[in-house]
Amino acid sequence: MGINLGDTFPNFEADTTVGKIRFHEWLGSSWGLLCSHPADFTPVCTTELGLMAKLTLEFKKRNVKMIALSVDSVKDHHGWSKDINHYIGESQVQNLPFPIIADEKRELAVQLGMLDPAEKDCQGLPLTARAVFVIGPDKTLKLSILYPATTGRNFNEILRVIDSLQLTACKKVATPVNWKNGEECMVLPSISAEEASILFPKGIRTDDLPSKKGYLRFTPQP
Repeated sequence: MGINLGDTFPNFEADTTVGKIRFHEWLGSSWGLLCSHPADFTPVCTTELGLMAKLTLEFKKRNVKMIALSVDSVKDHHGWSKDINHYIGESQVQNLPFPIIADEKRELAVQLGMLDPAEKDCQGLPLTARAVFVIGPDKTLKLSILYPATTGRNFNEILRVIDSLQLTACKKVATPVNWKNGEECMVLPSISAEEASILFPKGIRTDDLPSKKGYLRFTPQP
């Protein structure tokens, strides 16, 4: 099983460190970032959740609610949260600034296609891979990235992609390779020259190519 881009994200019910939630109601009108983790009290996951906590304000600026998932219990999540806060120098803080879902039966991990068959726990059960799901306010999946359990995520890239998703959701542009917020964007091929001149009053730069097709059109970020 799994979920594809553009699909409505499941409105699952789950126990979390902030109590039981229904996902769509919890998300509200915000964007959402769901990150799955192989297990509690594991090294790579601890560094990731620590960085998520440190980046809380960056995600809040983008109207993104964060939520994590692990195959352990809520009780374990609370104990692990203390370790994570200690690791990032916030030992006086008990709870993380986002919920952690308890998926002890791996039901949500199976539903969303997040299990890594190459990585198993001490009981021989597959661990959850490092999935990244970005969900829009319309409750549809906008981005998915799947890392193996042994590779930590790059949250600078996740923030960069969210910036692109939020820009391209409201402006008729695409973002080129290695784009960062504030840099030149690309005019969509479906937009005519006449429409482009109206939509992008800051100007359009077209690269001259051997094909003479004029499809590499750049414009300052609208």
